[in-house]
Amino acid sequence: MSLRLRRLLHVPALRAALIQAGAYPITLVIIYLLATLGMKPGLPDVAVVQGVIAALLTVRYGLAPWWRLIQLLFPLALVAAGTLALPPAFYLIVFVVLMGLFWSTYRTQVPLYPSGPAAWAAVAAELPATPGLRLIDIGSGMGGMALHLARVRPDAHVTGIELAPLPWLYSTLRAALSGSRARFVRGDYEQLHFGDYDMVFAYLSPAVMSGLWAKAAVEMRPGSLLISYEFEIEACPPVKTIVTTEHGPALYVWRF
Repeated sequence: MSLRLRRLLHVPALRAALIQAGAYPITLVIIYLLATLGMKPGLPDVAVVQGVIAALLTVRYGLAPWWRLIQLLFPLALVAAGTLALPPAFYLIVFVVLMGLFWSTYRTQVPLYPSGPAAWAAVAAELPATPGLRLIDIGSGMGGMALHLARVRPDAHVTGIELAPLPWLYSTLRAALSGSRARFVRGDYEQLHFGDYDMVFAYLSPAVMSGLWAKAAVEMRPGSLLISYEFEIEACPPVKTIVTTEHGPALYVWRF
């Protein structure tokens, strides 16, 4: 098997599609056995069995947790869509909107995760009083964190970077309409050099934390901060853990 093919087979979306395809013959066998027992499974029953099998295979083959729900509901969604007789333009609009929101989630394994005011305030409290700090939110989503930091630290240079076009556009418009000094760029944080920043904030996913740490360990300057919301880095325990809300995710802080 070529290196290119092996890399292609590691793309989560392709693996999810192959799992659905692999679940189909198993589903047919189960439906056949049910029919021999005198049962009469309908199309919704087939969709449920297909979804359950696909979700179990998703666990078996180690895809990220959110794929389990997607795999479970996908066959039912197809059946429901077929019964609604919606115009083709509706599916095109939904596809375009979802592509704009999630863009390369299939490759990066980082879905749209919004943080909240409690996390924003906790991050702001960790920043040193030094004027002119350079701060960046990688995977900035709808821009809440960057806009908050720019508001409470007007002396700082705050940037948000987001790969998906719709969240980037939305946060850019929010900054322009509110007069915020926060700056939003569309791109991949892997192309940045973390040494250019005094604080890097990340709310990503477990799938990329080891890669994030490898990049930070090489590039970040002494005295700079790496702050992750909800997701820890197994290779290095944080120097500080902050519980922002009761029963909510924690902030993890590393100082270089």
